[in-house]
Amino acid sequence: MSDTTHDGAVAVSAPPARDDGLTPAELAARYGLAVSGARPGLGEYVCQLWARRHFILAFSRAKLTAQYSQAKLGQVWQVATPLLNAAVYFLIFGILLGGRDGTPGGKHNYIPFLVTGVFVFTFTQTSVLSGVRAISGNLGLVRALHFPRASLPISFSLQQLQQLLYSMIVLLVILVGFGQFPTWSWFLVLPTLALQLVFNTGLSLIMARLGAKTPDLAQLMPFVMRTLMYASGVMFPLEHMLKERAGASPWLVDVLQANPVAVYMDLMRFAFIDGYTGADLPPHVWALALGWAVVAGIGGFVFFWKAEERYGRG
Repeated sequence: MSDTTHDGAVAVSAPPARDDGLTPAELAARYGLAVSGARPGLGEYVCQLWARRHFILAFSRAKLTAQYSQAKLGQVWQVATPLLNAAVYFLIFGILLGGRDGTPGGKHNYIPFLVTGVFVFTFTQTSVLSGVRAISGNLGLVRALHFPRASLPISFSLQQLQQLLYSMIVLLVILVGFGQFPTWSWFLVLPTLALQLVFNTGLSLIMARLGAKTPDLAQLMPFVMRTLMYASGVMFPLEHMLKERAGASPWLVDVLQANPVAVYMDLMRFAFIDGYTGADLPPHVWALALGWAVVAGIGGFVFFWKAEERYGRG
């Protein structure tokens, strides 16, 4: 096209570009561009996590090694901390408040009952507390490298599992010392730990997304976990305390016994402690354990994946 100016010169205008009038989305499609850090599909995301399984395991081991690197006793604190907590709970709840009453199999089972509960609860507690800070506490790593962000809360859950396995050695010594010798029921520990790991990982993923958006949640969670500890019967037989001491309604007893922390503790105690019978377990306990693992594991994973592209931004 050309136009004549007032002095007779001819001005030639450029022909319209073929990209004129296209929206940003149409331009991206034409040139094969994609949004940086866009969320992949769920199936692709799972494949990316599997491809980085070695990183997840190595990261969990490194965090476990570094956790007590500044302490003189080092990794001894992995076991000493829950044992010291158990000693305090024994003094306050077992001796002063009479929490040994109603212990399945008799009062002589109280220490195995208490120590098992403390170790199992600590597994869930530390998974949740580390999950809250999984993204917000590792922003430098999140912003510097491209990897599926679920790797972080999953690795923290694996770290806590490794810590529990170290603690289990001491737990077994305590059990034998109080007359709880190995039986076939001890093999029930394996499926119980597997289900609890899936549940803890799902919970850690949920808390990681919430903590990434609201860092102050990390200050609130210790109070939430302390409340859950009292509501789960870590230091005392939950059913006996609710029925005999508090006179609680049957429906409230059923609700509190069905909470996931109490369910996994009951199964571990049933596996380890003689005198802990099926009558001491809540109804449908294995269905509850499986249900909590499926709901938290799958639900937590999808919930975390939904916000994948937002982690580390803003």
